[in-house]
Amino acid sequence: MDGSPSAPGGVSGPGRVAGPEEGISAEELALAARNHGLPLEALRYDVTPPGLHYVLVHYDIPATDPDGWRLTVGGRVLRPLALDLDALRARPSVTRRVTLECAGNGRARLTPRPVSQPWLVEAVGTADWTGVPLAALLAEAGTAEDAVEAVFTGADHGVERGVEQDYRRSLPLRVAADPARDVLVAYAMNGEPLPPQHGSPLRLVVPGWYGMAHVKWLHDITVTATPYTGFQQSVAYRIRTTAEGDEPGAPVTLIAPRALMIPPGFPDFMSRARVVRPGPVPLAGRAWSGHGPVTRVEIGESDGDGGTAWTDAVLDRDPAHPWAWSSWRASWTATPGHHRLTVRATDAEGHVQPLAAPWNRGGFANNLVQRVEVFCAPERPEGIQAPEGAEAPESP
Repeated sequence: MDGSPSAPGGVSGPGRVAGPEEGISAEELALAARNHGLPLEALRYDVTPPGLHYVLVHYDIPATDPDGWRLTVGGRVLRPLALDLDALRARPSVTRRVTLECAGNGRARLTPRPVSQPWLVEAVGTADWTGVPLAALLAEAGTAEDAVEAVFTGADHGVERGVEQDYRRSLPLRVAADPARDVLVAYAMNGEPLPPQHGSPLRLVVPGWYGMAHVKWLHDITVTATPYTGFQQSVAYRIRTTAEGDEPGAPVTLIAPRALMIPPGFPDFMSRARVVRPGPVPLAGRAWSGHGPVTRVEIGESDGDGGTAWTDAVLDRDPAHPWAWSSWRASWTATPGHHRLTVRATDAEGHVQPLAAPWNRGGFANNLVQRVEVFCAPERPEGIQAPEGAEAPESP
């Protein structure tokens, strides 16, 4: 299904790991300028406004015409389908609140650094997605007895590590065709048509899975009798623990647990270190996992001797939205001086965020705990007034 293994003009190089003293490259900065993360203060919103939701575009945002768009469903099916947007909207729809996280979130925090989109911790967002259940479309088409996967093709086209391709990923039918998995062919985000950067006019939404599975600008679904082995499935998005070699690696699938804190107080412009005043400081944030609900969030404060004192936060889960992040809240008493706060999540399957990041060649699924540097200033400089609301984050 993928294109030629030879890149036009030799413009595409192999994946690599940065050298010991190598800084962020111009190419990485260009990727960071195109693809943006969630400002952490926007964790206050239950549902992320589309302009604040993280964005990753592999190639170009394609020019799409909703009026002429068609979704085809073919391959190992009994009744092939070709549906325009009106036909899709005429079918029963559902809305699901889903937290999406990029598989490369945390990549730039690894040493040595895999050279790619340099995410820190902000590649996440939560939206209300509306569309047609994929399970219903597959049932309407009727899958053949030998069918094992559904392959999804987007309209974005490019070259990556020497392979010219359309962006294409697959899901096993046990996921794609299971109504309980809530996989959607979505045409709306937060009650409005999909914005261009989020896949207009159609995209896949796969609750609980990292973002690479949520194919945007979706125009074809092909059911296959053999597992798909294209670039985005068998070359990219694999956990390889060696820096070189032909290690096949394990596939990236479900989102690992993560908790993030709304940064307290107010920031320094360059370092983003936080400034607070002495006394009780409300802390708040979000936590999520693709393996199951988050069952515990802990706040840690470094004790200066290499240890960390942990306390439990109050976790507020909403059973109406099992695929979305949960809010948490706590209180911390600030004293003058420098502090480091840490937050970590544990999910129902017993997965706990690590205090040290396991390394892998692609920089995937790095759910290392978030650490927030905070300076507690003893008093406000004379003549300087803090803006309203700057002393404490709004609880989500």
